[in-house]
Amino acid sequence: MRKDNQQLWQLAEPTVQGGGYELVELQWHREQDGWVLRVFIDRADATTTGAAIAFDDCERVSRDLSAALDVSDAIPHAYRLEVSSPGIDRPMRRLRDFRRFVGAKVKIRTTDAVEGRRNFSGTIRDARGSECDGVVEVECDGSPYQVPVNAIARAHLVPDWDAEFRKAHKNDDRSMSA
Repeated sequence: MRKDNQQLWQLAEPTVQGGGYELVELQWHREQDGWVLRVFIDRADATTTGAAIAFDDCERVSRDLSAALDVSDAIPHAYRLEVSSPGIDRPMRRLRDFRRFVGAKVKIRTTDAVEGRRNFSGTIRDARGSECDGVVEVECDGSPYQVPVNAIARAHLVPDWDAEFRKAHKNDDRSMSA
């Protein structure tokens, strides 16, 4: 993680956690219309409740985080703060993210080659070890690969669109019968 991203992460994480949320991802970069800080949050208890992030959640975290950033004066120039849910193709950063989604489809890109490859697209079979030196086992093309978490440049869930369409259709059926 870049040094400026790491400093912003260390500032943002306690504020996000203090509101009962988990900091999933943080992106800090310049775009055509200026600097943007994007923060992706999830509910800290999402695995047990299954509750999705709502607009009110994003608004609350945005307000709290904006105040914390102003007080710290960590960003000395104008920027735009955006807070949102991680979405269906949720980014994966930490070992606990991979543990939470064992059995799910994932795409991983590593910084250096691991077992002769840098790109892995498959199913998470296991995630073990500590946050610092953990390993994600991902099955790609019928073979298991051991990918060290600290070698992962980017990773995200691959949506199961068939399951999402079934879920949406099921919800449509419920709303019609009400």
